Amino acid sequence: MAVTHNGVTYRVADAHAHIYPGKIAEKATANVGRFYNIEMDEIGLPHILSEEGKVAGIDRFLVCSVATKIEQVESINTFIAQKCAKYPAFIGLGAWHQDITDVGGELDRIQALGLRGIKLHPDFQRFNIDAPNMLEVYAECARRGMVVLFHTGDDRMDFSSPRRLANVLEKIPEFLCIAAHLGGYREWEDARAVLHGTNVYIDTSSSLFAVKAEDARRSIAHFGVEKTLFGTDFPMWTPKEELERFFALGYGEAENRKMLYDNFAKLFSL
Repeated sequence: MAVTHNGVTYRVADAHAHIYPGKIAEKATANVGRFYNIEMDEIGLPHILSEEGKVAGIDRFLVCSVATKIEQVESINTFIAQKCAKYPAFIGLGAWHQDITDVGGELDRIQALGLRGIKLHPDFQRFNIDAPNMLEVYAECARRGMVVLFHTGDDRMDFSSPRRLANVLEKIPEFLCIAAHLGGYREWEDARAVLHGTNVYIDTSSSLFAVKAEDARRSIAHFGVEKTLFGTDFPMWTPKEELERFFALGYGEAENRKMLYDNFAKLFSL
């Protein structure tokens, strides 16, 4: 699979996609839409992501889900691992909850399932990114080479602010993370002001619909083309329309190749 734009063919990886079990997928998708007051384009089912991605030409997907209760963690991680086994194009991140106390044991299980890191959404989960009890989690993930994908930013609340992530990076500079949504949803300027460092990646998900092209390029220039990943935030947006928004930024072939696939392949050792 590949995507052709202006006569150039690219491999593409989606670095930010959510999937849910069939019995809750419609409700979970609707809840996300209500939280952001955004109409969701799809239902977050694995087969829909796979099918829509293939149509768009995407051949790798980083899939995840969020645990809002500690008792959800085990079942979510089992589900993500099962879907990664069923869909070879999927690479999975584990769910985590801030009340987990056996950090090493839970990370052992996540790694045993073949998952490559963890996904956190502090606004849904109601904890501060820089909460003291989470520093052990981040340090252990860094030690194991596990990636942490954060929902970052929301000007309606403070749990996931770029400033809080900057606090973590100051304490654990070797911590490898992805600050989603160009570093901070609706806090793009703040993200550019406070976030930096060679271990911080960003993704383009759920931002290109809202920012001007020149502002998106400003964020990408700040973090670096080499640290930017294409992402859709499926099921919020379809792969096809997010690719159209990405190409509208007007980058050249070399930059596109890095952001659409090469950076992802390097990060996850593909």
